[in-house]
Amino acid sequence: MTDAHDTAADSSLRTTGGAPPDDGGSSAAQAPIPLLEPREGIPPVVADEAALAEVVAAFAAGRGPVAVDAERASGYRYGQRAYLVQLRREGAGTALIDPVACPDLSSLGEALSGVEWVLHAATQDLPCLREIGMVPTRLFDTELAGRLAGFPRVGLGAMVESVLGYLLEKGHSAVDWSTRPLPEPWLRYAALDVELLVDLRDALEKELDRQGKLDWAWQEFDAIASAPPPEPRKDPWRRTSGMHKIRRRRQMAVVRELWQTRDRIARRRDVSPGKVLSDAAIVEAALAMPSGPQALAALNGFGQRVGRRQLEQWQAAVDRAKALSEDRLPQPGQPVTGPPPPRAWADKDPAAAARLTAARAGVTALAERLNMPAENLITPDTVRRVCWEPPAPATAESVAAALTAHGARAWQVEQVTPVLMAALTA
Repeated sequence: MTDAHDTAADSSLRTTGGAPPDDGGSSAAQAPIPLLEPREGIPPVVADEAALAEVVAAFAAGRGPVAVDAERASGYRYGQRAYLVQLRREGAGTALIDPVACPDLSSLGEALSGVEWVLHAATQDLPCLREIGMVPTRLFDTELAGRLAGFPRVGLGAMVESVLGYLLEKGHSAVDWSTRPLPEPWLRYAALDVELLVDLRDALEKELDRQGKLDWAWQEFDAIASAPPPEPRKDPWRRTSGMHKIRRRRQMAVVRELWQTRDRIARRRDVSPGKVLSDAAIVEAALAMPSGPQALAALNGFGQRVGRRQLEQWQAAVDRAKALSEDRLPQPGQPVTGPPPPRAWADKDPAAAARLTAARAGVTALAERLNMPAENLITPDTVRRVCWEPPAPATAESVAAALTAHGARAWQVEQVTPVLMAALTA
């Protein structure tokens, strides 16, 4: 354990180029200290039930918040499952757990129930943690805390550097974490990701309190912790990159058939769909409507390494789309449950367009005064919905009720209601 580690928990907010403006800290920039090794070394990977039971007991007996992180194999494997879980807690040290060998971590989740979990960008990791039985009841999100505090760069490395003055090595963030065994440099990187996470949390809590935003942050964290799992996306094939080029319903049917075929193959092989067939190739085929495997092979993304059997498989998907009756073709757009796209407001409802323009300007100005991103002050979707169908009459009480109905937290309602009132009554 180095002197740098000794002083981490006691260091005040530093300014090494990424602190919020007017932070009250020292104006002299200090060179960040490279963080090269976990303070107790790289722990062995937990890969059996006996070792997991020891970790559960140790972390249940630990003190204070627990730092939690997870590594996925995005771009390599199908889905977003966790391939490594990292934890650190005072009195327990650091643990690296293999959720492939130990797929049920509900005992660990139960042992940490009621304990504050510290995560960075919590919404990215919570779905894969939920799959293995780990669900926090209370959390602190250091990325969101950085946004609310006005930090211009909120990645973990940038935050650790600007707040604590340490340099994290980030070279392994996009590797294939499904690799077994995991190389030692990757494990070192993973352990360091939770090394100072609680220290970062403590420093950010002080900064948020100094800015008068700590209660706002806790409201946001509680909303994340209590949010239900997201609903499955309807018609996910519509999100194919390049979909804007597709104009005809028959072409849309080709995209759908190719996307669904690719998804079945990717799921079966447990590989990223993009490794089976690119979005660009799907769109290319939909635009060309090839008549057979030979024509398909001439298109970008289907020639070269694609074998005859694979070409026939993709062509069969194209042919299925071609054979659909008109009533089974997909509709050009998904059913709209909210306001139309803002670009259409001026034609559909000029008064609503004027309200939206005024509301956006007011929210932007308020966010600048509060030194935070406008989307963290209030979601753009909420602003659009209230401006499209404003309460009548637009009183402080009715606007506040509308914001609350759309999921705004109490602090957001308090801050934004006067701004929207002005826009709705102008």
